Amino acid sequence: MKVLCTICARAGSKGVPSKNVRSIAGKPLIVHTIEQALACSFITKTIVSTDGEAIAKVAREAGAEVPFLRPKELATDDASKEAVLKHAVRFLQERGEKYDFVIDLDPTSPLRWVSDIEAAFHQFLESDANNLYSVTPARRNPYFNMIELDERGRSRLCKTPPKDIANRQNAPCVFEMNASIYIYRTEFLLKEPMTLHSDNTIVYIMPTERSVDIDTPLDFKIVELLLLERQNIAYREQR
Repeated sequence: MKVLCTICARAGSKGVPSKNVRSIAGKPLIVHTIEQALACSFITKTIVSTDGEAIAKVAREAGAEVPFLRPKELATDDASKEAVLKHAVRFLQERGEKYDFVIDLDPTSPLRWVSDIEAAFHQFLESDANNLYSVTPARRNPYFNMIELDERGRSRLCKTPPKDIANRQNAPCVFEMNASIYIYRTEFLLKEPMTLHSDNTIVYIMPTERSVDIDTPLDFKIVELLLLERQNIAYREQR
């Protein structure tokens, strides 16, 4: 069994400029995810797909491989993650490297634990699913407090509940994707077309405190506080 781990890091971040190489809790952001991947013994190879020389340099120094710089057409706001992953897999296949599974870890979600990656992969192997992605319980619920507007501008719930719901706890349970862990069977990933939400997709549920995705400067501050708290707890336990 051969497992490829991809870490996709585009240089042109707008919400938090240069966030992938910006220092957070003592090291560049992307390094946290690289170290998590390298700590998983079942991962055969860890590569970073990037269009930035600065990101590539940091990634190599942290122990990841950067076998190519991503083509410009795959480094735009419109480029899909699936297209980026297919490019990486096909690039390696042309070099004679074939992998059974692809695990994609988003560098902007460094709060995951190594055990999350291990548990998600174990759950995936026990299934016959095409793919898996990680989720967390949603902070808003379309059956209770998420609304949309009709053609007259009038509000209504996004989803009609089976009966009147007095509080969020009694609404059907829903989840939000936390942009942390994605797992694919390689043959499924390379299909054309391939959709992330297939009719044979499963999820790995993570707690809220390990599910913050950095998209804004405020997210960056929150994640850094949580990472520093984790480091302080580890330090105290070692003393």
